[in-house]
Amino acid sequence: MTRTLPITLYTDGACSGNPGPGGWGAVLMHDGTEKTLSGYDPETTNNRMELMAVIEALTCLKRSSRIELYTDSTYVMKGVTEWMAGWKRNGWKTSARKPVKNQDLWQRMSDAIDGHDIQWHWVKGHSGDHYNDMADQLARNEIERRHKRSARA
Repeated sequence: MTRTLPITLYTDGACSGNPGPGGWGAVLMHDGTEKTLSGYDPETTNNRMELMAVIEALTCLKRSSRIELYTDSTYVMKGVTEWMAGWKRNGWKTSARKPVKNQDLWQRMSDAIDGHDIQWHWVKGHSGDHYNDMADQLARNEIERRHKRSARA
């Protein structure tokens, strides 16, 4: 890893209905600099938006990095830290031999985490954590802004 100071990432996803229009948000911090990212999908699920927030935040990094990653999604955190290795060994099937849900995004996640030294942290959502709330608001703003625009079209 080439950086001495870690990059701090906060990520969150949101959905209006599940499935429904969704948004994701990420806050990236490094050496006093803060950057926000967000995106939208007109028809998705909350879990897909949680995954997209992490994938997009990691893929915007230009080099292998040491990362402190904060998420309120146990699905994403356990998926990466506990389940993904087994899914890969089993040909992207669960222990019950069923196809992994959101396999396309889990495969992108596998590529996105490759080469990074990531410490995963779970934070309770909507509990007053400033940066988690900020990532959540970015995701919700995308839904509000983009869904209203598409509803008018």
